[in-house]
Amino acid sequence: MIFDTHAHYDSEQFNEDREELLCSMEEQGVGTIVNVCASYASCERVTNMVQKYPFMYAAVGIHPDHVGSLNEETFAKMKELFSRDKVIAVGEIGLDYYWDNESHDLQKKWFIRQLELARELDLPVLIHSRDAAADTMEIMKAHAEGLNGVIHCYSYSREMAQEYVKMGFYIGVGGVVTFKNGRKLKETVAEIPLESIVLETDCPYLAPEPYRGKRNHSAYIRYVAETIAEIKGVTYEEVVAQTEENARKMYRL
Repeated sequence: MIFDTHAHYDSEQFNEDREELLCSMEEQGVGTIVNVCASYASCERVTNMVQKYPFMYAAVGIHPDHVGSLNEETFAKMKELFSRDKVIAVGEIGLDYYWDNESHDLQKKWFIRQLELARELDLPVLIHSRDAAADTMEIMKAHAEGLNGVIHCYSYSREMAQEYVKMGFYIGVGGVVTFKNGRKLKETVAEIPLESIVLETDCPYLAPEPYRGKRNHSAYIRYVAETIAEIKGVTYEEVVAQTEENARKMYRL
């Protein structure tokens, strides 16, 4: 069954048909979904939602675009959520120099604090990194040794991907691999072993071809898996089975 390692089903884009959509996932071949926090406000919603669906788990963390909401008090409140059932990872956390919503120093501070939290809790991490390749790698080498997790929505070189794989991290592959201009990600997929790849949607964003530009959801991962199978010269079933095994190993399920 398909394992979607990174989704945002608390998004308002799902308000009208969330229940119907999620209840259809099993018949569409989707077996497990990890619902991921981004803003501080989303943490409560995400952790509540996963209690309702047996196939859904939660990751709690603050996206670099939203770290301005963090202080010692809010960080302590967020940390309390890890005692809830089905919270299995810290994320998504990292650096985003594309939108630059928050200062680089503030982003780095809370990235490091959340990596330290993952170490304290012995949980995997979901790493967001956009236009921040060098700083992300520097922080990961200094503060993520011995941790595991995924470099989510991977967008850098295949050489850097190999470096992350050597560090014990998985590479998150989603809709971009199906795009005509997704050459770099296709090269990365060709280069790294299937044992180091996990599937993700980042839904409602980044829908694959033929739905590019529309709302994404977990059932569309089949197009990502088909593209990976084509690149790797293996069957679709092999891609789904191996990436599910990888995700279960990463999340310890």
